[in-house]
Amino acid sequence: MFPHPFRRFMRSATSVPTGFLRFYVVKTIKERPMSGSEIMDALEKETNGRWKPSPGSIYPLLAWLQDNGYTKEVPAEEAGIKRYMLTEKGEQFFQEQIKLKEKLEEKLRFLTPPFLGGLFPEKLHPLVEPMRKLAKSLFDLRANMTENATDQAVKEVADLLDRTADKVEELNRKIKGEKSK
Repeated sequence: MFPHPFRRFMRSATSVPTGFLRFYVVKTIKERPMSGSEIMDALEKETNGRWKPSPGSIYPLLAWLQDNGYTKEVPAEEAGIKRYMLTEKGEQFFQEQIKLKEKLEEKLRFLTPPFLGGLFPEKLHPLVEPMRKLAKSLFDLRANMTENATDQAVKEVADLLDRTADKVEELNRKIKGEKSK
């Protein structure tokens, strides 16, 4: 998992890109009717525990979606629990959200490589291009896997990433050991 301060940053709503919450709430409701708390839990699971939206962000969004005719309440199966489902208008809205998500991913794909260049002192500039290449490859892989993942492909990618992370950790230990000599 992430180091403690970074994990706290990642869980913060301010670090969530605009439209992320709206897209995932609509996507989640499209899969099956859910309550606000079920949506929060599903989004926490979707982000592997890195982010759980607050009730203060979920419930106003659910009200907005309902006020605009994108969702409607499902008849209550349990007293006191409101579940929401997409309407026909909501299905069209979801398709628009998919297009916005694709545009965001394209922007991120474009911005990520230049952003990495600013993180390295001059001595480490030979690392910039390989890091850009790796970041772009991982971003593209995630997008491709999201659309086309087979169980075998997921296993192969997980194995590759695990071996790569082990190798990077080994290099880190080696470099740290050389520095402390």
